[in-house]
Amino acid sequence: MQGELLRESQSRPPEERQKPDSSRRFCPVLLSRRLVLRAPHEDDIDALAHLANNAAIATMVSRMPHPYTATDAADFVRRTKEGGIGKCVYAITRADNGEFLGCCGLEPQDDDSKTLEIGYWLGEPYWNAGYTTEAAHALVDMAFRSRDIDQIDARCRVMNVASRRVIQKCGFQFQGSGMVPSLALGGMVAVEWYRLDRKTWLSLRSWGEGK
Repeated sequence: MQGELLRESQSRPPEERQKPDSSRRFCPVLLSRRLVLRAPHEDDIDALAHLANNAAIATMVSRMPHPYTATDAADFVRRTKEGGIGKCVYAITRADNGEFLGCCGLEPQDDDSKTLEIGYWLGEPYWNAGYTTEAAHALVDMAFRSRDIDQIDARCRVMNVASRRVIQKCGFQFQGSGMVPSLALGGMVAVEWYRLDRKTWLSLRSWGEGK
């Protein structure tokens, strides 16, 4: 799963961190066939803590602690409002009933203004229903349509077959492999790196029904 979604920006001094209004300015609510992607808020804390407190998820996301508590969830919501996590962090919710399913987001690269990185995770009860692919499609489309970027990167653990399938369904191409730290595991893990450039995205804009 899912890359660097939960990587913090706490190394920046407070005065350089984005204010809540500016951090969401270019992060509109996104609608897809079954989903609404919107800013996380306090009402999500209980569901977030319940779903994220799962080793099967935490060990696939580089910066998710395990166990994951309500305090962690509240801190996550607070930091998204402060712009302390990426540029656009979204709660993935069902369009029909508002149910919280997980999170996804885009993060800029410090040394490359033309590249964003996508990250995502979904609660285990909602796996294998196509929700992650649907959310990733919506996020990728928004990024290329509204941002002056050339490409989007994605990373997943080598052993994460489900995340690799999502990445490939979105048109990302394999670039290489490497190692990243895992907070939950307390060490380095092997990951694969994928990239989707604007030209490829333009040829794949009709996503179809990714399952």
